[in-house]
Formats: sequence, structure tokens, C-alpha cells
Amino acid sequence: MSAPITIILAGEPRGKGRPRFGNGRSYTDEKTENYEAALRIAAMGAMGARRPIEGPVAVDIEARVPVPASWSQKKRLSALAGDVLPTTKPDIDNIVKTWDALNHVVFNDDRQIVQASVRKVYHEKPALIITVSEV
Repeated sequence: MSAPITIILAGEPRGKGRPRFGNGRSYTDEKTENYEAALRIAAMGAMGARRPIEGPVAVDIEARVPVPASWSQKKRLSALAGDVLPTTKPDIDNIVKTWDALNHVVFNDDRQIVQASVRKVYHEKPALIITVSEV
């Protein structure tokens, strides 16, 4: 079993957008495509020369969201300490869907995911951190 792969994509986490429909077909919006492309590039960097994992994997996702600038210093410190948790967008299920960007890079297909944990936290440095481990 090899070491876990940790992918870090700096910046405010985004969820996968809803599919759009036009001209009789569905398509992904441009912001989602750009975010997934950036996540794929970050994953390629984390993988280095490694080949995609072929067996079952566990995925741990931490979405670090920024504390609203309008909050008081007291509330801000409370949020950063984990006493206040983010209930804002993006929805956690849409964050999970971004792991599609890891197909054929970290693992062959997301159907290999047999275990997952996901959390949203406030953080001074917004980022999406995904750790993939062989099971």
C-alpha cells in the first residue's frame, strides 16, 4: 500500500454546479469546468510520476471557507477555533461531486471510492484539501 495522496487547491472552495441545458443537451457551466480543471492540475502535481490507483480508496475532504469579513473579531475568533461552523454555500454534496476531476488522475474512476469523510470549516486560508488513501 502506498502513501496517501494529498491534493491542495488554494482559494475558496466551490461546489459542482448544476448541469445546464440548451440545444437539446446538458453541459457543465464554465466556472465549474475551470474549478475542476484547476483541481485536476493540482492532483497531477500531487501524483507526480505515480499511476492512478486501481483498487478501493478512501477519500477525506476538508473545505476551508473564509470567515465573513463583516463578522466581529470575537465571532471571527470563535469561527476559527471551530466553535462556529459554516452553514453557507457551497453545499457539502456539491463539494463531494468535484472529486470527478480526480478520475484518471488519482484513481481510475470514482466508483473505487468505498469510504469518504467530508467537512467544512472556517479558515484564514481558504482551500480545498483532498486526501486519497488506498484501502
